[in-house]
Amino acid sequence: MQPLRVSAEWWSHAPADFEDCADAAEKLVNKEDKTAALAECNAKFAGRRKPGGGYSYYDFMQDRTFDIAGPNPTPDEQKYIDQQYNVYLENQRRNKLAAELAEKQQRDLQEASLKSEPDRLTIPVPMPMERPVKQAALAAGDARSHGKPNCAQPTFSCQWPKLSESLNELKKLFSGPAPSKPKRS
Repeated sequence: MQPLRVSAEWWSHAPADFEDCADAAEKLVNKEDKTAALAECNAKFAGRRKPGGGYSYYDFMQDRTFDIAGPNPTPDEQKYIDQQYNVYLENQRRNKLAAELAEKQQRDLQEASLKSEPDRLTIPVPMPMERPVKQAALAAGDARSHGKPNCAQPTFSCQWPKLSESLNELKKLFSGPAPSKPKRS
């Protein structure tokens, strides 16, 4: 019966958390050894010591910090962090869909307003009292429609007398009576 060999590692002071490990790494002289030791500390301890006590774990995927009991999350804490990540992903998906829907609605509104815009800009012109076409053509000085009761094709030159008369009537409608000037004494 030979006694089992027992490791004496428990006699040496092993770091309890990241901060202790990082302090020990800083005491190393060689820069490459320091860098390697800090990388090992990072891999060994996920949590960071909080000033008031306890530890926090930063999840870079969620850009969020979680409070944990020790220097590394327990299985239950890790399960909770994973569940929160699933919630985070679902919220991201919903936000993306909502943004796409809002963008589509905005495009649809713009397209609808562009389609209906010519209708909004059309000003209804009251039809003037009928005058014989010959008199309207003479009044406008249009020699081409002389003697023709109706134009064969609706052209600008053919429609101008009617348009001009309509505009004059609109001016009269909106301008009202001319204001009288006060008398000077």
